[in-house]
Amino acid sequence: MLGTKWMAKLRAGLVAAGLLAVAACGGAADSADGPVRVSVWAWYPEFKGVVDAFNASHKDIQVDWTNVGTGPDQYAKLKTAFTAGKGAPDVAMVEFQQIPTFVILDALVDMGQYGANDDKNLYAEWAWSQATDGDKVYAIPVDGGPMALMYRKDLFDQHGIPVPKTWQEYADAAVKIKAVDPNAYIASFGSDGGWLNGLMWQAGCRPYGYSQAQAKDQVKINLTAPECEKVVNLYGDLVNKGLMAQDKFFTADATAALDSGKYWTWAAAGWTPGYVAGSLKNTAGKWAVAPMPQWTAGADEQGDWGGSTFTVTKQAKNPQAAATVARELFGRSKAAWDIGLNKAFLYPLVKDVAADPAFTGKAYDFFNGQKVNEIFVPVSEKLGEFQYTPFQDFVFKDLNDRAAEAMSGSRQWSTVLEETQKNVVAYAEKQGFKVSR
Repeated sequence: MLGTKWMAKLRAGLVAAGLLAVAACGGAADSADGPVRVSVWAWYPEFKGVVDAFNASHKDIQVDWTNVGTGPDQYAKLKTAFTAGKGAPDVAMVEFQQIPTFVILDALVDMGQYGANDDKNLYAEWAWSQATDGDKVYAIPVDGGPMALMYRKDLFDQHGIPVPKTWQEYADAAVKIKAVDPNAYIASFGSDGGWLNGLMWQAGCRPYGYSQAQAKDQVKINLTAPECEKVVNLYGDLVNKGLMAQDKFFTADATAALDSGKYWTWAAAGWTPGYVAGSLKNTAGKWAVAPMPQWTAGADEQGDWGGSTFTVTKQAKNPQAAATVARELFGRSKAAWDIGLNKAFLYPLVKDVAADPAFTGKAYDFFNGQKVNEIFVPVSEKLGEFQYTPFQDFVFKDLNDRAAEAMSGSRQWSTVLEETQKNVVAYAEKQGFKVSR
């Protein structure tokens, strides 16, 4: 365990950063008679059907599900509950980048003691690595976001512009698109830390390093590595030249732009087919998916944007039952994955599910019948190890803020990562971490 003074200092820092605010919400209580009741917080689409399937197949354990908010809203409630020592659910949906934060707050149960290490070979290696620390299993992977290039096939074909295979070709295509349509852009710089993180991952950048099992108070921060800098410099140059727009992702403006021909590409993720099919109505059938452009011609480097897991909190009243829920809500459940794939459009991190011809061979009407998972699945299979910090919220926020300054013209793009590095290191050291590159 960390020293109490060091832990208190870390908690105080999280409070000061606004990461431990808002009121706590309580979880469900175990029933004195009958099956064990396990409370779950999650925001997965179509999740009620998954819960119903679990409850129908488990007589001794029943799930009580609550959606307390998506992403940051839920995390804020969790952090408050962890600090207060009460109010957390038994099981919580948590994105990969949040796991180290909750581990260092001593908030998560090691499910390895309840047999979870037996699940190792079930999941994509990169995902299992992010969910664990040595033999300690802090999370059970569910879905991920291997990245590929979504593009307007009709427009590229119509104007004879080759689909870019390298990032230099991508920049060249941006010029050609603007020449064809002065109101169009190759894409938008979406001001999303996870998206930019995925692009840097694909470029070979590994800016973070942390393992509580190896060194609880040591963290690696190296955002100014050349592999990281080249991504921001390329995208920043496109923004400065007016070849890339500045709409934030998942806004009405961005959705309208994707659906109108204003944007011709989107470096997106394996969950994209579900999102776009429900959001873009005017351009259905006009899009296609291609492998991500490479930094070196002929290379095969990949990145991931997003992904989530189930964790068991230390406030769980029956951690063994909670671990069963975390492992089996999806896991090998055919009923759950039928919903996850066909209604929620999750990208599965269970290797057998991803490799099933029913998934890899699925033709999407939105992509004019293209079997896009034939592209996404190999990406996930090739992803290497990638770590996060115990304060990834702060990292992403600072990165987004510095990028916003560059887009407004008040900062040079070449200084975005340099300034983020400085700010993150200062924050980490203030929390008592020893920082290395």
